[in-house]
Amino acid sequence: MDLIEKINNSIRDVEDFPKKGIVFKDITPILKDPKLSAEIVSQFCETIPENTTHIAGIESRGFLFGFPAAMKKDISFVLIRKKGKLPYKTVSINYALEYGTAEIEMHVDAVKPGDKVIIHDDLLATGGTAVAAARLIKAQGAEIIGFSFVVELAFLNGRKLLEEFTSDIKSIVKY
Repeated sequence: MDLIEKINNSIRDVEDFPKKGIVFKDITPILKDPKLSAEIVSQFCETIPENTTHIAGIESRGFLFGFPAAMKKDISFVLIRKKGKLPYKTVSINYALEYGTAEIEMHVDAVKPGDKVIIHDDLLATGGTAVAAARLIKAQGAEIIGFSFVVELAFLNGRKLLEEFTSDIKSIVKY
């Protein structure tokens, strides 16, 4: 069985979460399988360009595979978190969601001009949070050289928004 099949067999559909009419793709069953989780990290690492200096993980599931990949590649990891969760000086950005607004932030010293960053999250849906993360990182002078996701909901066309930053957009499983 290949990696895509293993992931497909592990993801759980949760209907009407977080609101009625949405079928949530739950990756938490993957976390019960350390071998599958290691395969995902290895797959992610194979796609990281050599000139990458940082992986930025989006809270919180972007930390699950992003941080182990950063360790394996011996590069820095950046936390992109919801407002108010980081202890040091931060920079933040507000962005629109389909049901309101949100704000994410990172430490002011997380990236600098010349850094080359891959943004990672578990799932690409509409792309709003990934775009906000990219804008936040670019505002600090760093370059977005790629995006990576375990799952992509291709029918929501989030990839289109990310193409503003780079054409290097990878996902292992697409629905």
